[in-house]
This record gives sequence, structure tokens and C-alpha cells, in this order.
Amino acid sequence: MQDRLHILEDLNMLYIRQMALSLEDTELQRKLDHEIRMREGACKLLAACSQREQALEATKSLLVCNSRILSYMGELQRRKEAQVLGKTGQRPSDSVPPPERTPCRGRLCISDLRIPLMWKDTEYFKNKGDLHRWAVFLLLQLGEQIQDTEMVLVDRTLTDISFQNNVLFAEAGPDFELRLELYGACVEEEGALAGAPKRLATKLSSSLGRSSGKRVRASLDSAGGSGNSPILLPTPTVGGPRFHLLAHTTLTLAAVQDGFRTHDLTLASHEENPAWLPLYGSVCCRLAAQPLCMTQPTASGTLRVQQAGELRNGTLVHGVLKGTNLVCYWRSEDADTGQEPLFTIAINKETRVRAGELEQASEWPFTLSISNQYGDDAVTNTLQVESREALQNWMEALWQLFFDMSQWKHCCDEVMKIETPAPRKPPQALAKQGSLYHEMVLSEPVASGGPSEGLLLQNNAISAEIRALLSSYYSDR
Repeated sequence: MQDRLHILEDLNMLYIRQMALSLEDTELQRKLDHEIRMREGACKLLAACSQREQALEATKSLLVCNSRILSYMGELQRRKEAQVLGKTGQRPSDSVPPPERTPCRGRLCISDLRIPLMWKDTEYFKNKGDLHRWAVFLLLQLGEQIQDTEMVLVDRTLTDISFQNNVLFAEAGPDFELRLELYGACVEEEGALAGAPKRLATKLSSSLGRSSGKRVRASLDSAGGSGNSPILLPTPTVGGPRFHLLAHTTLTLAAVQDGFRTHDLTLASHEENPAWLPLYGSVCCRLAAQPLCMTQPTASGTLRVQQAGELRNGTLVHGVLKGTNLVCYWRSEDADTGQEPLFTIAINKETRVRAGELEQASEWPFTLSISNQYGDDAVTNTLQVESREALQNWMEALWQLFFDMSQWKHCCDEVMKIETPAPRKPPQALAKQGSLYHEMVLSEPVASGGPSEGLLLQNNAISAEIRALLSSYYSDR
């Protein structure tokens, strides 16, 4: 049965690769191949793990890779459907004609993630009952983009789950749906009977007494450290820890705010679940958005400032439309060097723009009037452009900006601060534990050419492969 599952899995991966090749999408194909390789590496790592932290990280990596592969599969299916329908001239029944304008994209960053816990008073204040630990992490999905947080160990000494790293999505539209999923696994205490015979012998000899401890140590030493001692139980075959979905929620544009905010969580676990955690039912975070229209110039060019009643000898300026301002400089170089602008014209949702033409002007006959209301006073700035084409370009940029403002709404009131996340590093627990080779305990030297020498070399090769896999996994995030 297991062989059949592997065959079906290989066929599915082959089908996915062939679909990506047929679409000629090299970027999506590269991402898919990378996740497939990381998935294979996570499976190898999970099979070779001997420490609890390693097994948890490997299982987490496997879950994230599976989620990304499924997401890419869905995207491939959508693109393939669009390609087929495009060739036949048909359109899906549930689709609508594309709008005349499409809003600009933007960056989305979620930070300061905290999930409060609700312990019983006997557990938290009186410290009664068994002390259990959970390993938890967040999986965040925005369209086909999937990110994950670091894994955190939780017990009843903590009042909330805090994730330190920021999660950044480089491509988001104003209609985004950011799904947060909290996964957890109950961490059982290690028996460690077969993990370190020498340390076990020391603990047993000290706990059983001097005379009994000597007999236990002698029994262990006579086994040669091979693990065949009748006292040591056989190592069980474990497929690795299992993460369960504990809670989830979906955040939209309405949740964006330049500050800390609380959102409701939908609990997906119950108390009988082995990975159950006493969640309060909410998540606190800061969700910030930066539309590209607020951070990148959308239009620029030479303008002539029309003075009151004067059509000649107007001042030439270099105008840059960026965010909610039309900034005018003396020269185009001043915009690149960060010089103070000559003046700034505000552009907001209430701004009125009108194009015109001056018949009596032989040069710069086209005008761009921008009107703003300040209380009871209306202020109009009139600028002249050299050609009709330039006027059309400015008007198109302004109408696109107004459309972006109507879609991104309050995200265009001011530029929200987004900090670039620091590069992900391997977990400290993995770094401290070293390789699998160093975790092996040999009670006596290995003879050259003996059977144990092959085992040692095999584990050393596995350790090098694991280090390479972990380095590749965290360098891409």
C-alpha cells in the first residue's frame, strides 16, 4: 500500500511539472521545483532526526512545503484554464468582463503578532496539574504566497504566544484576503532511553543507589554500547510529530491600521484534542499596507506655473506626482538628490482636476487646473503643459491615482511604515545540537573496515546533507 502511494505521489509531481512546462512560466516552475526539492529534503530530514526539536522543525517544514505546492497547483490550474479558454475564445461562466482600470499593487506587512492564552487559575496561578508543552507556529497565505513564522514553545507559564518576526508580502491588491492559520503539536517529554546510553547509565546508577547502579552500568558496558542490552527498550518507529490546526482567521483591507489591533479567531480545536491550547479567541497584530501609488512616482515632466492673469514668462518647474502630492522642483536633479521642493500641490479624494486650452497662447497652450477646498476657501493652481500628449499623460496619471485611492481607501491617507524583515536564521536549538554524527554515542573505538565504520560514514553523509538542506531552506525566506 505504501509503495502504491509513493507511485501515485511521483505521478502527481510529474503531472505538475509537465503542466508548468506547458504554460512556459519559468518563474512559477522554478518556485514549484524548489518546493518539491525542499519537500523531499524535509522527508529525508524527518527520517534521520533523533532529537525532538529537529523532528518538530522537519515536520513544520514539510507542512509548509506541502501548502506551497498545493497553492502553486491551484495557480497552475487557473492559468491552464485561462489558456485553454483563451484559445477557444470562451470565458468562464462565473467571470465578469475586466474593468477599464485595475488598481495598483502594494506591499503588505504583518508584525507584532500575539495570541493571548486563557489558562485555568489552578494551572497558571497555583501551578497545579501536569506541565505540558506545545510547539506552535503561524501559517500565513495571501493568494499563492505562503509564509510562516518561527516555531514557539508554549506552556502554562506564558500568558500569550508572541511571534517576533515580521511577515512581508510583496504583491497584494486592495481586495486581498490574508488567511492566518495557527498550528500546534503537543510536545511529549523525551524518554531518551535509547538516545544516550552513557548519560542514561549515569542517571540510573545515581538514582538506584551505589550497588544497584554498579550492576546496571556493568550490564550496559557489557553490551558494548550497541543498544542490544535487555535493559534498554527497543527504539520505537515514529513517523514524526503531528501538527493540528488550532485556529484561523482572515484579514482584509478593513483590518489595515497603522497601529496595534485585535481581531477575532475562529477556534478549530477542542479540549479533547491532544494539541488543544486554551486560546482566548483573538489575535493581536499590526497590519500595514503600502500601495505603490504612495511610494513610487506615477508621472513626471516639465510644467509652467501660470501666474495670476499672466500667460507669459511663467516659471518652468519639474513636477513629480507621488502619493497624495504633486511636488514641483526647480530642476529634475533636485528630485533625485532630495532637495526642498519649490512648492507642493495636495492631491486627495476631494481634489478637482480640469483640463483646458488657451487659444491666445502660442506656446504652452494646454492647462491643468487643480482645485482644493480648505474650509470656506477654494485654492486653484493652474499649470501649463507643452503638448496635448503631455496633458493626456498627466490627466491619465491623475485619474489612475483617484481610482487607486478609491480602492485602497484609508491606506492612501498617509504612507504607513513597513520594516523590511530580517533574514530568517536556523533555529537556535538546531544550531546548538550539532550534526547527527556528533549525537551518536560510541562506547569504544571502531575498527577500520568494521561494520560500524560504514554506519558512521553513512550518518556523517546524512549530517552534511541535512546541514545543506537547512541552509537552503532558511536562506530563501
